[in-house]
Amino acid sequence: MARIGIRHEDKSRWESRAPLTPAAVQRLIREEGVEFTVQSSPTRAFTDGQYEQAGATVAGDLADCPIIMGVKEIPPDKFEEGKAYVFFSHTIKGQPENMPMLRRLMDLRCHLIDYERIADAEGQRLVFFGRFAGLAGMIDTLWAFGRRLENEGIDSPFAAIRPAHEYKNLDDARREIRAVGKVIGDDGLPPELRPFICGFAGYGQVSQGAQEIFDLLPFEEIAPADLEDAGPASDVCYKVVFREEHMVQRVDGSAPFALQEYYDHPDRYRAGFFPHAAHLSILVNCIYWEPRYPRMITGEQFGELYAGGQPRLRVIGDITCDIDGSLACTTRATEPSSPVYVYEPATGVTRDGFAGRGPVVLAVDFLPCELPVDASEAFSEALLPFIGALARADCSGPLADSGLPEELVRATIVYQGALTEPYQYLGEYVS
Repeated sequence: MARIGIRHEDKSRWESRAPLTPAAVQRLIREEGVEFTVQSSPTRAFTDGQYEQAGATVAGDLADCPIIMGVKEIPPDKFEEGKAYVFFSHTIKGQPENMPMLRRLMDLRCHLIDYERIADAEGQRLVFFGRFAGLAGMIDTLWAFGRRLENEGIDSPFAAIRPAHEYKNLDDARREIRAVGKVIGDDGLPPELRPFICGFAGYGQVSQGAQEIFDLLPFEEIAPADLEDAGPASDVCYKVVFREEHMVQRVDGSAPFALQEYYDHPDRYRAGFFPHAAHLSILVNCIYWEPRYPRMITGEQFGELYAGGQPRLRVIGDITCDIDGSLACTTRATEPSSPVYVYEPATGVTRDGFAGRGPVVLAVDFLPCELPVDASEAFSEALLPFIGALARADCSGPLADSGLPEELVRATIVYQGALTEPYQYLGEYVS
C-alpha cells in the first residue's frame, strides 16, 4: 500500500484548506491501514500537532510519498518523476496559465487525478467545494452591499455583516445574518432600497450555497417574469433564480428553448439576460460559462445601465469569477484582503473599494478558503470513500488494470505521462 502525502498549499497566502482533515486521516489509518506523511504548514487551518495526534508523520517534504494530494495548482518545479498527484489542476479548458504545469507532469511520466472530474456514471460531480464558494461568496456580497450603501450615505441593516473570513466559522456567520434578517423583519429596509431584489444566475451547487445564506433573511421568491411586479415591501427581500431559459433566446424564434440544443449549439441562441438587470439590487453569478456561450451582460450594456446615474443594481457577486467571461465587469480577480472593485463602464477602468459610477464587483477566485475548516471538513467527507483504493492502486500497468475505482479512472487526466483518452484534446493546448 502506497504512502499518501498531503502537501502544504503555496498558491496563495490565503489558502489554508486541506484535502483531508486530521479526523479523516485518523479514520483512514484505523480502518484502511493507509499511511500518511503531512508536509508541515504554518498556514493550514489544521495544525501539525492535530495530524500527529491522528497518527500521521509530519515532515518538511514528501519525498517518501508516491501519491501526493493537495488542493490548488502545484508549481511545475515541485513535481517528482513517476508520482501520482491529486488536486484541482484547472486544465480541462486548456487554461493557458496551467499548460506548463501539465506539460511538466507529462515530461516526468506522472499521473494526474483531478477532483473536478470525480463524478458518477451520469456525470454528477462527487467531490467539490462549490457549495462553500456560494456560502462565502454570498456573505461577502451582502457585506459589500452594506459598504456600498454606506458610501452613498444610506444606513442599512447590511452594515452589520462582515466578510466571511472574519467569522470564526460558518455557524458564527449564520447567527449574525439571521440577526440582520430579524432587524429587516422588525424595522424594515430603507425606502431607497425597496423593493430589494437579489438575482441568482444559475441553480447548481454554487448557487444553492449562496441561496442558503440569502434565505436566512426574510425572503419571498419570485419568478423572472414577475420582476416588474415586485411590490415595495419594507420587510421582505425578494429572491429570483435565473435558469438558462431566462438568460438566452433563440435567434430565429422558430422554436421554444431547448436546454440540450443550447448546450450543443449555442450559436443558435443570443443573450437575453440584460432586461432583467435593471430590476436587481444584487446579482450573484453562479453559472458555468465558456466563450462559445453568449455573455450575460456586455460592456456596452453596462454603459447603458449606468448612463443615467445610479441604477438599482449596486453589487455583483461574481462567484464564478471568469475573467473577461460572462460578465464584462469582471476584468480581474481579487483576494480577501481587497475583495471588491468598482467597474466604471464609461472607461472600463476598475478602482478598488466602493466609490465610483458603476457596480461594485466581488471577484475573489478562491472563496472557499474564507471558510477553511468547514469547507475542508465537507470536502474530506466526500473524498474519504476513494482514498483506501487510491493507496492500494497499482499504476505500473494499464489504467484499466490499476485497481482505481471507476470514479477516479474517469478523473485521471494524465497516466504514466500521457493524456488519457477523454483528455486527448488537451494535446493541442499543451503543445
